[in-house]
Amino acid sequence: MRRRFQSITNKLPAIISMGILLALWHFLCITKVVPDFMLPSPKAVAIAFYEDLDLILEHAGVTLTEAFYGLLIGILFAFVIATVMERWNVMYQAFYPIMIVTQTIPTIAIAPLLVLWMGFGMEPKVTLVAITTFFPVAVGLLDGYKSVDCDYIHLMRSMGASRYRIFVNVKLPGALPHFFSGLKVSTSYAVVGAVISEWLGGFEGLGVYMTRVKKAYAFDRMFAVILFIVVISLLLMLLVNLMKTICMPWIRMEKRREK
Repeated sequence: MRRRFQSITNKLPAIISMGILLALWHFLCITKVVPDFMLPSPKAVAIAFYEDLDLILEHAGVTLTEAFYGLLIGILFAFVIATVMERWNVMYQAFYPIMIVTQTIPTIAIAPLLVLWMGFGMEPKVTLVAITTFFPVAVGLLDGYKSVDCDYIHLMRSMGASRYRIFVNVKLPGALPHFFSGLKVSTSYAVVGAVISEWLGGFEGLGVYMTRVKKAYAFDRMFAVILFIVVISLLLMLLVNLMKTICMPWIRMEKRREK
């Protein structure tokens, strides 16, 4: 009972802050401080969301598919490249600067090139999501590998463990907290990256839907899909937290001992 009460009280600040933002939004609308065509009221956004729910869900299915495949490819590439860079220092010195340079290029500048090279199908969207989500996961894994206590590695070596055993039993578990931290960032980037790529060409997806309602000056529908994307991103981050709890049961046990 005490834990449940503590869990509720911990969430109160976030609930209160969201309530204040919603009240401020409503106040700006009813007082006409901001014109309706620039900032639709929460009620208008809710009505627009309800009326277009089926269409939004249909487009969301396409966007989430692109985000999932791109995120999966990004994670796989990040794992392979980060592991190779950790294993051979020459590879780290050669590829790490290139990774940094790729992140200085704006995503919106890459998207038109991908559409030009790959067409208007799903391929450029998945590629852009993979490029966007690769870096946080790769850097997280690299930091995680380097943060492992050297005494554990020396102990495993003294017991005759191979490099593979040291990696599986020491380095990989030690890198998981950093990996999931990077995965949280990449998960939020995945949906946004898919939407941005859909702005520049395509036939389905939330980005295409946003482009159409923007041209029709239906800003209530624009706000509805923006809030929908926010909710999806938050749910995906909660899913990452759940995966972290499942994959790292020892952290949960340590928290229980501290309590």
